[in-house]
Amino acid sequence: MMNKKAFVAFLCAASLLSCTEEIDSSMRYVFKENTAASYLEKHAQYSEYVKLLRIVPVSKLSETTVMQLLSARGNYTVFAPTNEAIQDYLDTLVTQEVIPQASWEAFPDSTTLDSIRKVIVMNSIIDGGDDVRFCVGDFPVKSGTDITLPNMYDRKVTVTYPDSSVEVVLVNDCPIDVRNRDIPVLNGFIHMVSRVIAPSNDNMARLMEEILRRQEKGHYVASLLARACGMLDTLRVVRDDTYEMLYQSGKIRDHSNVNGPKYAPKHRYCGFTYFAETDDFWSNVLGKNYTDITVEDVVNYLVENDIYPDAVRDDNYRDENNILNRFVTYHFLPFILQPGTLVYHRNEMGFRPIDGTRSVVMAEFFTTMGKRRLLKLLESRESDGVYLNSFPKIDNGRRGTYHETGCDPDKRGILVGTPNREGRYNIRNGIIYPIDKLLVYDDATRSNMAKGRIRWDAAAMFPEMMTNDIRLNPLDGARYNDYAFPADEVYRYFEGAWNGRSQELGYRTGGGAFSGFNDYLGDEFQLHGIPDMTMRMPPVPVRGTYELRYGIQATDSRSMVQCYWGTDPGTLHAEGLPLDTRIGGKIRYTSNGTYPSDIGWEQDTDDDEYNAEIDKRMRNKGYMKNVALMATSTGGGTSQRTGDNTIRRIILRMTLDPDETYYLKFKGVLDDRWMTTTSSSSSTLWNTVPRRCTTIPKSRKTSGKPAGGVKVLCA
Repeated sequence: MMNKKAFVAFLCAASLLSCTEEIDSSMRYVFKENTAASYLEKHAQYSEYVKLLRIVPVSKLSETTVMQLLSARGNYTVFAPTNEAIQDYLDTLVTQEVIPQASWEAFPDSTTLDSIRKVIVMNSIIDGGDDVRFCVGDFPVKSGTDITLPNMYDRKVTVTYPDSSVEVVLVNDCPIDVRNRDIPVLNGFIHMVSRVIAPSNDNMARLMEEILRRQEKGHYVASLLARACGMLDTLRVVRDDTYEMLYQSGKIRDHSNVNGPKYAPKHRYCGFTYFAETDDFWSNVLGKNYTDITVEDVVNYLVENDIYPDAVRDDNYRDENNILNRFVTYHFLPFILQPGTLVYHRNEMGFRPIDGTRSVVMAEFFTTMGKRRLLKLLESRESDGVYLNSFPKIDNGRRGTYHETGCDPDKRGILVGTPNREGRYNIRNGIIYPIDKLLVYDDATRSNMAKGRIRWDAAAMFPEMMTNDIRLNPLDGARYNDYAFPADEVYRYFEGAWNGRSQELGYRTGGGAFSGFNDYLGDEFQLHGIPDMTMRMPPVPVRGTYELRYGIQATDSRSMVQCYWGTDPGTLHAEGLPLDTRIGGKIRYTSNGTYPSDIGWEQDTDDDEYNAEIDKRMRNKGYMKNVALMATSTGGGTSQRTGDNTIRRIILRMTLDPDETYYLKFKGVLDDRWMTTTSSSSSTLWNTVPRRCTTIPKSRKTSGKPAGGVKVLCA
């Protein structure tokens, strides 16, 4: 029997072959001339499902039924429940006391009946529009990860691969029939399921309330602590209804420019990720049964172990300076992180996208809820999992491999466990990840974090990008690869950014038709119009001297901005000379043509002393070569450091404080220059906001001589 990794790799390969993998077809029906609707009509095992499809309308505003929709042109992924699956679901409704007996005639009122019909039908279909349909080979490789597109009930479908039978694929705990899956029809794929897909409609707050009410083991204590800190009201939020109304009324629209259409997000969902110590952990350290543990027990434990010694020690747990609040909120991120994307992998050296094989050390830095602090998530080939606040030794010398070479036991961090996504735990607005060690932002963590690079993709700075599946969306098609966000005067989409003028803020995932960007993870923000944008920056871990760097992919379609910095977004101060993103290592693009660049870039040689001199020469002019551990393409083997058009500009070097909130602003200085992202002959000005920023603390050692009083490690 093949192992799970081999099986998942097989599924991926099958996807590349348009789902033509050979499986047992003795009981499998294939009618390529059928639509999804006509195929289902021809097979008696779906007769109950077909009845529901003919009744349920596409929306409240339409008389068109879902059956009619499945008869039309499109791309539909249908998880079709059998008659037995629907009957089993009715049996569960009897157990839940929704109906007295398992019959459609037993529903107490038409509202409940219509609701249940809608649950069965709408959760079973993903409408892929003009672009996307999912066979099994297109499912996420990582078990426990959601399919990117929501179903017609606006819920995500979670895919799991059980250990007991690696050939079984589950969607929301519903097994897909091995012999009747990937059935091609004219307008999509059909997968037979033996259970009805009916995810919980609860939010994280409601889930915690149920855990506490039932005294359910797993995250009972974690729920108790979250409630004590007054977080449940926040954790009830699922989506921004104001944005929903504006989008549906047409006030937030898609855009089109010389580069083609750019699509506004359909929703502005809210979400949360909770890394929570398990009840077993708390029982072990406190010596009590988990149901006997009180909030005061945990507070006393924190005090006795000198955790957050500078925090307020009273019973006002809602105060962000309170010791319990500091402890609990550090476990929360204000967005949803899927199991497969806790740490993103795309174009780092050695990464294999075909099967997700990890390679060099990759890390994400996120800002937690409550008092703003950094949480590091790390994954590599050697780590064998995702760890919180892990600080391994890395081979990152001038000719290093960027792989782990070892890790001190006290710096390994905390392994992120597998979340429960079954039944009631498959909630609308979040995921709870189990951890088995105490997660704290102590002096050792902050010090270790300050000793290394803190590198982030700009898209990771904004919770909206993760929760709404915008960041690095893996689906192909312009709607999923090329986004446009409304100007602030229409609606402010990002809580942590201000789009100052009537300009179009765009984002390209770097996937699909837009692959090939030599950016940190291949994605980039873009401003069409006269740039004027401010963003709130992540916090630093300790007080010290830092450099802020900006990644440039220089072309003739870039522009020039002045950078501003400070703690008051209304009175930011200019930092240094304007940032000209048309300047590459060898070429400087201007409106009058191209000229040699004067920043001193040369290709690396076999002489490391000479290479160090090149780096020093560039640093003296405020530039650096690009990141060595990133490849020029997904799965590629050529380092971005070798390219002369991908460089880094040092924006500022100054002392920063962890208790301050800093803001960075970009303002255009070429008001009369209009350019596009692709051609020097068209007429739209834009500037790319940071694709990657990196902070380097003063304590970091250097492979060359110090520059400007700040010690740095050359990439």
